[in-house]
Amino acid sequence: MTATGDPALETDALDAAFAETMRRTGASIGALYLLAPDGNLLCLDVLSGVPVEFASPWTRVPLASPAPVADAVREDRLVWIGSQEEMVRCYPRTAMALPYPLALVAAPVTGARRWGSLLLMWPATRPPYMTQRERGNINSSCRRLARLLEEAAERGGARRARPRAVSAGTGRGAAPEPAVADFVDRLPGGSCALDLEGRITYVSSGACELLGREAGQLLGTLPWQSVRWLDNPACEDSYRAAVISREPVSFSACRPPNHWLDIHLYPDASGISARIVPAGAPGPPSPAPRRTTPTAVPARAGRLYQLTHLAAGLTEVVGVQDVVDLVADQIMPAFGAQGLVLSTAEAGRLRITGHRGYPAETIRRLDGLPLDTTFTPAGQALGSGIPAFFANPEEMRRTYPEAPVVSGKKAWAFLPLIISSRPVGVCILSYDSPHEFPAEERAVLTSLAGLIAQAFDRARLYDVKHDLAHGLQQALLPRGLPTLDPLRVAARYLPATRGMEIGGDFYDLIRLGADAAAAVIGDVQGHNVAAAALMGQVRTAVHAHATLGTPPDQVLHRTNRLLADLAPDLFTSCLYVHLDFARERVSLASAGHPPPLLRIADGDTRAVVVPPGPLLGVDPDAVFPLVEIPLTRGMLLALYTDGLVERPGTDLEDAITRLAQHLADADDRDLDGLIDTLLSKAETTAQRIDDIALLVLQCE
Repeated sequence: MTATGDPALETDALDAAFAETMRRTGASIGALYLLAPDGNLLCLDVLSGVPVEFASPWTRVPLASPAPVADAVREDRLVWIGSQEEMVRCYPRTAMALPYPLALVAAPVTGARRWGSLLLMWPATRPPYMTQRERGNINSSCRRLARLLEEAAERGGARRARPRAVSAGTGRGAAPEPAVADFVDRLPGGSCALDLEGRITYVSSGACELLGREAGQLLGTLPWQSVRWLDNPACEDSYRAAVISREPVSFSACRPPNHWLDIHLYPDASGISARIVPAGAPGPPSPAPRRTTPTAVPARAGRLYQLTHLAAGLTEVVGVQDVVDLVADQIMPAFGAQGLVLSTAEAGRLRITGHRGYPAETIRRLDGLPLDTTFTPAGQALGSGIPAFFANPEEMRRTYPEAPVVSGKKAWAFLPLIISSRPVGVCILSYDSPHEFPAEERAVLTSLAGLIAQAFDRARLYDVKHDLAHGLQQALLPRGLPTLDPLRVAARYLPATRGMEIGGDFYDLIRLGADAAAAVIGDVQGHNVAAAALMGQVRTAVHAHATLGTPPDQVLHRTNRLLADLAPDLFTSCLYVHLDFARERVSLASAGHPPPLLRIADGDTRAVVVPPGPLLGVDPDAVFPLVEIPLTRGMLLALYTDGLVERPGTDLEDAITRLAQHLADADDRDLDGLIDTLLSKAETTAQRIDDIALLVLQCE
């Protein structure tokens, strides 16, 4: 790659490396996804082997989504899918949108940092396994792509706003020689050629006769647009199946009034050859081609697959922001929109709950518009339940002359979100230039509006319940920790990110006169209201016994008897720490809780061995061993719940050892910063299946 910094040369080098990777691996379809600047989104940058329109639902893939390209980056591993059956089992959403026999691999493109993911696809005719040599070639190609991206970034190379189509085929797209054309014309039936975009590049006289069109009416067109009786999903689906699977496909179509034709498609890396013969006539031999028959569904096959894929995605969203992100990342690019506004009706006004593609000032001006059906198309759509489409500003002004047009957009789709005749809100897609809305697109958008409404309503209920749960959780935790000499303290509570129920983790710091204090941390089994209620009872009982000067082992013993009497059917782990500043001693007792970590002034860090008694509530006569350690100046104690160290497939002792090492290396000048370090090292920013409580104490 040259050092000129010319963006065109940098793009050419990257595209050439991408195309070479496809040729070396024999892949029929390839795509390169790059991470967005925020690191949470994969954006399609380069595509080869299929039309860009095919990939429109996947031009933007959230890094957290269950997709091969996302898993490859997120887990930093090569993802191999060897068959359609494996695809259905591992990635059902992807399988619904790609219902074709194929194999694929997604590999992380990583160098000095993570750049994105390389996706390669093959027909199902290839072996259903990948050799070590193939894996090595793919990993080597990914490293090369990463180097090119790094070199471009060093020179300030700009990213493309839209995917770039790259040819990796043989380039055999020229029109046939006259002698070849004459040869084809003498054959029975008809022949034509299509490129990978689906446009006709050659048509024989026999094909013109059978299709009922002149060559000039066919060349350069999509068959289902220039031949209206081919305009049904089965025909387009057959073409999509041939392009993606690279296998022969056959289907039958009826030319009005009752002339049935058999159409055979033969794909390769450069396009598709088609043979057209009357139904029942001897056709060209093919290796058991896939045969389809037309069905009367009023939408393009591609749109139907988009709808299926998006519907599956909408069933998985959780909160309102998740709905906004899915609509923005997948539905907007699928329909070519540049703007999104999602609003709800509140007190006679439209309140914006999410948006994309608008400056903040415009959103402030649009937020809170009155629900006057004569004033705004959004109000009209919400009141009538009928979507409204405006292809250009003139159409908008003719219908709503008083509607404020402050966004600078040139076309709009106003989609009412209705559930059981109950208005939920309005989804507005907008365009930077005039945009026609054909009947097919309106039908699909209207169907999507119903799915968005269901997801949006569930998400609003989720957010309300989550806010209530979070509020209750915070009310049960201490609002603040007391200031105690000579202690520095900091604490953190993180709820689980899966689900929204209330957790049972708790912590507390209790003043015990001028020369002593107690710290307690615990974890109630479960994530529900019962767990939260029991957590409140345990915390209250521990606090009451502690303030009476009860020794740590007796605090746990008496709290255990209380829980045994209450018989809550839930068990609790708990660690109680008594700090005696006058005697310079620390006493500890544990009820099945993970051991605390101790770091002394010289940096030596280890887990404190505290023989644990049983969980609270299990055995009313349980004994909780007491352990004492010296209280020294500069010592630091870290108390935590198991959500910080437990991971599926990870040994708990190994995880605690790693946490101790992170604590040894952490800067203790700012204890809140130290907690941030421990949480980041423990990779708690990903999906958490358990709550985390962390309490840090340092003696000055």
